[in-house]
Amino acid sequence: MESELGPAGEASRYVVILAGGAGTRLWPLSRQGTPKQILPLFEGTSLLQLAFERARAVVAADHILICASATYLDVIAAQLPEVPAANLLGEPTGRDSLAAIAWSTAVVADRDPDAVVAVLSADQVITPLERFAAALDDAFIAAAADDRTLVTFGVVPSAPETGFGYLHRGEAVAGLAHTWEVLEFAEKPDLARAEAYLAAGDWWWNSGMFCWRAATLNDQVFQLVPAVSERIQAIIAAPEQLEMIYPGLPRVSVDYAIMEPTSQGAGGRRVRAVELPVDWHDVGGFPALAEQWGSTAGNAIEGLVVADQSSGNLLINRGADGHLVAVTGVQDLVVVVDGDVTLVCPLSAAQNVKQLVAQVRSVAGERYV
Repeated sequence: MESELGPAGEASRYVVILAGGAGTRLWPLSRQGTPKQILPLFEGTSLLQLAFERARAVVAADHILICASATYLDVIAAQLPEVPAANLLGEPTGRDSLAAIAWSTAVVADRDPDAVVAVLSADQVITPLERFAAALDDAFIAAAADDRTLVTFGVVPSAPETGFGYLHRGEAVAGLAHTWEVLEFAEKPDLARAEAYLAAGDWWWNSGMFCWRAATLNDQVFQLVPAVSERIQAIIAAPEQLEMIYPGLPRVSVDYAIMEPTSQGAGGRRVRAVELPVDWHDVGGFPALAEQWGSTAGNAIEGLVVADQSSGNLLINRGADGHLVAVTGVQDLVVVVDGDVTLVCPLSAAQNVKQLVAQVRSVAGERYV
């Protein structure tokens, strides 16, 4: 049944920003002590700070929570001094997205049982801000209007991307702006399926961002993944036991455990999607970073670099003062100098950096990763 509480007002709106993950595809820039989301990659601004600016366009700073590894909370506090210390949630260890989202949402529900919570990511670049803020407002309204609904954001695709998940939208929802029923989710498709999705016009990229009544998500986790619900509620009852209880949470994504079954009617609930008509980029590796930086004389460059007769390269020099990186006659390479590590690979092989990091750890030791 439709909730009798009606749309949530400003005081009931919260945003959780997920800032976990090691970001190993941006190694050696992103390392254990400095994951990609807190690196100053965009004119001195981090991905996390960009995400905070997006959230702050719609809700007050004291209604924004950050969920990240406990290791990084001091750095995050320095980057986001507007966020209260009580709103910095430190995971003792990463347990995938369901654990982080269920815990963060339960924390909000414990403080404000009528809260509506949006869950955003700290590894995306989204422009323009005004369109995103309008879509976030639509999502809050849609989630507040119906306590049977979990809301996600569907990014209008611009290309047949094979690296993204997709969602299949159904009918528009009467009375809710830019909101559609979701029929199904699809994992990363091959090129033929991605091209078919794009041609059909009713498939969107799955953004990995969500909005719901806190109580609704808590109950859906209880129904679909009771082992997670039990541990999360134990943490809420005894926060001092976080480091003992949290590592026992199962590793599972929120898409697999909650969103996909809910789209098929599990738990008596449904998924709706708000249209996100923006420029959306998941900065998952060096090709995406190069695209965001743009080019100087045919190359994306940071630091003291000389490039001669070279094009299509990503050239980053964060070495010691006075260290020079020079290249000639090369195309489509990644060259990164960061402290005591130098990485060189074709842009086309940048997806292999994650596996390379595992080899580096095995051969050279933890100090380099």
